Amino acid sequence: MTPRWMTFLFSVLLASAAGAAPGNRTDVVRDLAGRVGPIVGSALACGDIARPRIRVIVDKFAAVIKEASSNEAERDDLTQLLDRSVAEGRGAVTTGRIDCRLADRQLADLERSIAAPSLAAAIAPSSAAAATAPTAPAVSTSTRGVSDREIRFGIAAPFSGAARELGRQMKLGIDTAFNRVNDAGGVDGRMLRLIAADDGYEPTRTAEAMKQLYEKDQVFGIIGNVGTPTAVVALPYALERKLLFFGAFTGANVLRHDPPDRYVFNYRASYAEETDAAVRYLVKMRRLQPRQIAVFAQQDAYGDSGFAGVAKAFRALGASDSAILRLNYKRNTVNVEEAVNQLKAQKAPIKAVVMVSTYRAAAKFIEKTRDLYPGMIYTNVSFVGSTALADELMLLGARYATGVIVTQVVPAVSGYSSVVLEYKNALAKYFPGEAPDYVSLEGYVSANVLIQALKRAGPQLETEKLIDNLESMRNLDLGLGTPLSFGRAEHQASHKIWGTALDENGRFQPIELE
Repeated sequence: MTPRWMTFLFSVLLASAAGAAPGNRTDVVRDLAGRVGPIVGSALACGDIARPRIRVIVDKFAAVIKEASSNEAERDDLTQLLDRSVAEGRGAVTTGRIDCRLADRQLADLERSIAAPSLAAAIAPSSAAAATAPTAPAVSTSTRGVSDREIRFGIAAPFSGAARELGRQMKLGIDTAFNRVNDAGGVDGRMLRLIAADDGYEPTRTAEAMKQLYEKDQVFGIIGNVGTPTAVVALPYALERKLLFFGAFTGANVLRHDPPDRYVFNYRASYAEETDAAVRYLVKMRRLQPRQIAVFAQQDAYGDSGFAGVAKAFRALGASDSAILRLNYKRNTVNVEEAVNQLKAQKAPIKAVVMVSTYRAAAKFIEKTRDLYPGMIYTNVSFVGSTALADELMLLGARYATGVIVTQVVPAVSGYSSVVLEYKNALAKYFPGEAPDYVSLEGYVSANVLIQALKRAGPQLETEKLIDNLESMRNLDLGLGTPLSFGRAEHQASHKIWGTALDENGRFQPIELE
């Protein structure tokens, strides 16, 4: 039976139910349950169909069952029949007998049937029942990127070029978190959707990527943008439009003003905190002198931010920051020859390098210097892309990887904290074959912080209300082992740094930083 004929019959039966004698009404509703249930079930099996739409149908049909039943046993019998029919509808989608486009059309036809004036009166419960019948929450569709069915977010990141794995992994982690909440009904019945724009990790392309997300894709907010030099472009664009800029994959100070920009929220610890942890580890745990530490840095705002963090750590330790050796390379290249030559020309012995780079450049620098300086200690900030770095180094050989340190802003992916186990299970479910990764774990955690705020904001979603809820978030426990909090003067949820080092098998093992 076609959807339209099915809902036409539903309309006829519904009218019959309203006018039938009490003894016959139950039979009409029984027939009705067998026809409505599969439509509801197939809609429930489709994650893109907003739950409030389905809830309206279910609530109204529950009222019809209540009206038609003369006793509790009769009501239970009709309810169980409806439940079995709903299960059949779910099965029709999962086995491929119908697709979600057809399920959506069936539901829409059903909604129109119920909306007809004569039928609206027929399906409505009595005045007594109406007082207690549950109703679907009202939803707003006037907010950019928000409809009764979905909330759209955007990510501008490298999906091409030398840093493309960082963008891919960040998106993967956010998608994993979004898929998980969507499977549970979304947020107030709305599905979360992530739309990607490729800027290639080039600031000259970032403005166009942001414009695409804002003007063409009409996103509600930005989440997980990758990079510091690109953030220098993306951030003013977002602020001018009062657009939420959440959970960017950068620890740069450009996103950490004091007082904070109202629309900017960070999950992760800053590069200043990461490099401070690295310098303190080298001085306190490895017994190095500050003058024995150099910085290998990307020649842009990312490298500048990391270098400034090292300089600040030196000053905190009472050491001069005026003569720190900075070894530069150009973004989106692996041209490290000049940096290596600078290191060779240095007369004072350098025993450790704090690296503020991406994975391919970092691997090339280590390749070029490992044999020249066998005892060199290499530390990297989390933006390097831990898994990609390990893969690059293991291709060169275990001796290049062993002992290389990366500071992390999430727990070890090899560990057993509850958020890591949850993330791994979700990743395996939605993206089978993808290996756990520090970048995608960060995306997953950031997205879950945002999801909690969306839930607290309620169905009438708007940017200002969401920000107020973010600023009131205190001691959120996601299973990281550290609580997450925001405030009006604090737009960074976590200040925790974890230490990891590669072993001879290319796996990261936890290390104590202090």
